[in-house]
Amino acid sequence: MPDEYVHEGEELTEDEQDMLNSVRFSRIILPILLGLGVVGYMMWRSFQKEQLPELNWTGMTILLLLLCVFLLGLRHIAYAIRLRVITEGEFTWRKCIELIFIWEFSSAITPTSVGGSGVALFVLSQEKLPAGKIAAIIFYTIILDTTFFVIGLPILFIFLGYPMIFPEGDAAGSAVITNSFFISYVLMLTYGTLFFYGIIIRPDKIRNLLGWLTSWKWTKRFRRGAVKMAKDMVTTSREIRTKPFSYHVTAFGATAAAWSIRFGLVMILMIAFVPAVREGFGWAQQTLLYGRLEAMYVVLALSPTPGGTGIAEAAFGPFLRDFIVDVDGKYIAGMAVLIAFIWRLLTYYFYLLAGTIVIPNWIRGIVNERIRKRKAA
Repeated sequence: MPDEYVHEGEELTEDEQDMLNSVRFSRIILPILLGLGVVGYMMWRSFQKEQLPELNWTGMTILLLLLCVFLLGLRHIAYAIRLRVITEGEFTWRKCIELIFIWEFSSAITPTSVGGSGVALFVLSQEKLPAGKIAAIIFYTIILDTTFFVIGLPILFIFLGYPMIFPEGDAAGSAVITNSFFISYVLMLTYGTLFFYGIIIRPDKIRNLLGWLTSWKWTKRFRRGAVKMAKDMVTTSREIRTKPFSYHVTAFGATAAAWSIRFGLVMILMIAFVPAVREGFGWAQQTLLYGRLEAMYVVLALSPTPGGTGIAEAAFGPFLRDFIVDVDGKYIAGMAVLIAFIWRLLTYYFYLLAGTIVIPNWIRGIVNERIRKRKAA
């Protein structure tokens, strides 16, 4: 399918061809089928147990769904603002919006535990940014995202306690969720601290540490990658440490806005479809719901599937079962499946499909620019 976007006579590098191949239908069909398969199975189970939701589509429901679409666009713009701030205006607003589409698509086709940084590295290198600037963008975005969770989650936990992590009433399930949460949080805290210390405070110490860790017999095979990471961190440190305070505040503000909107979108969906949330929720319950969504994301960060597909859909109901209830407080499994599907449709499947349009056109623009320069020379 993507080959039709490349004109005859255009030359693609190996990396560009790999990127183009990533948007082939055969590459995106697996995560789509996996996610929809889980949704279909869960809906079938709800049908078997007569737990299908009774939907009451009102004007307010439609309005709230439109608000979710607006929030999706607002979240995208927040990420574009962050990219423009970090690159210090190297990219136009249109280019930032385009690159965020590609970044989100790459995250959707790679395991959540891996992320889309590798693809982002290739994409930014095609935009002819200096190597030091590219390293700074990649590492600094990791620091910003990690900081949001590493700082925010303990604050929420202090006020909300264990109910922030799991619904009460299922000791076995709660134990699994709690362990997964703390393992994921410790991993996030560890690499976040490593990057922060190595970039903001003492890059030379991290370089020595990575050299020592890869000097042993059984770790020498990782030495080349560790040396490159250390060099990139030193380069990033030179880029980042000279920036004014306003640079960091704006970049973190855009990051916090993007993540908050991401969780806020789910909260709006809950208000749209669950009467108990719409009619009986005060600030305390809304804060608990927000904290639960952050905790859910941290647990899903360990997912080995592309973009967490399948696992995210299956985990949504169990995580939020004490919120998705009828007027008698009974969990509505079918409603949970419906909300999970709409949530993933807006935040996951949308970017999968958008990538099949944006990436071929982006690569075509790069190739045409290369040809234009060659002819001009």
